[in-house]
Amino acid sequence: MRIFVSGSLAYDRIMDFPGRFQDHILPEKIHILNVCFMVNGLIERFGGTAGNIAYNLVLLGEKPVILATGGKDFAPYQDWLLRWELPLQGIRAIPQEFTAGAYITTDLGDNQITGFNPGAMKFPSEYNFDGINPKETLAIIAPGNLGDMLDYSRAYKNLGMPYIFDPGQSIPAWEGADLKEMADGALALIVNDYELEMYRQKTGLEEAGILELTPTLITTKGEAGSVILTRQGEETVPAVPALQVVDPTGAGDAYRAGLLKGLILNQPWTEAARMGAVLASFAVEQQGTQEHQLEVADFWERYAANFGPPPQQGG
Repeated sequence: MRIFVSGSLAYDRIMDFPGRFQDHILPEKIHILNVCFMVNGLIERFGGTAGNIAYNLVLLGEKPVILATGGKDFAPYQDWLLRWELPLQGIRAIPQEFTAGAYITTDLGDNQITGFNPGAMKFPSEYNFDGINPKETLAIIAPGNLGDMLDYSRAYKNLGMPYIFDPGQSIPAWEGADLKEMADGALALIVNDYELEMYRQKTGLEEAGILELTPTLITTKGEAGSVILTRQGEETVPAVPALQVVDPTGAGDAYRAGLLKGLILNQPWTEAARMGAVLASFAVEQQGTQEHQLEVADFWERYAANFGPPPQQGG
């Protein structure tokens, strides 16, 4: 089974400010704000929705095709993907731009100031699906280039390829009609509880209306687990406790990867969501979205400790 993961590839450049922003911003001078924060250093990590989901799928033995763009500084990220034997044919090079980058500065109060340069992400990845057997594929559309998101949803429907729609932080950039179109015909719409409210406001749809577009609505709720809503009813899947919670960033992408792996194994949504919850618990134990590592045996051991005997792993 071939998995296509469209979304973003980005560098996360993380800086710590050894003070508090509020001590350096004068409210009465906010109209002429000119502030410099001297940081302790910079850590660069690999990120982006497509990269994160693909990395987590690798940990479970899959080799998904990433559909995204990289810029003139993409070489270190490319080496990282090659280290994990991930295919590169779906990544379009944009040599005149930098790879998308998030510049995140955090103060002692955990307040953050972030600058995001979309860079190469401004360009579509333009993957050609000629020769692909739709019966042997599964795709997820995660936040990335907006043109890709709409084009790939249309391509998947035209080809009869099953896909999950994950609009995430791109929701504010869309009109309601586009959000409805991309969810229409998807296997599932997956959002967190905040994004669900934004999706409802943009589209004017309540949960029942969403289920007329897609048969499954999955809402993740952090420590409260996730909720799977279908026309048959609602089921809650609890979160899996981590050994230590270091950084919750990336847990959602790990959850999505576990969910996809469950579907590849022909599991029902509940089992797939449990697999997502297990993988998310590993992600939060390390700083960064692609820093955790595990053996497949470790994954199934934690699954068994939380949910009982693992499902049949054939398929």
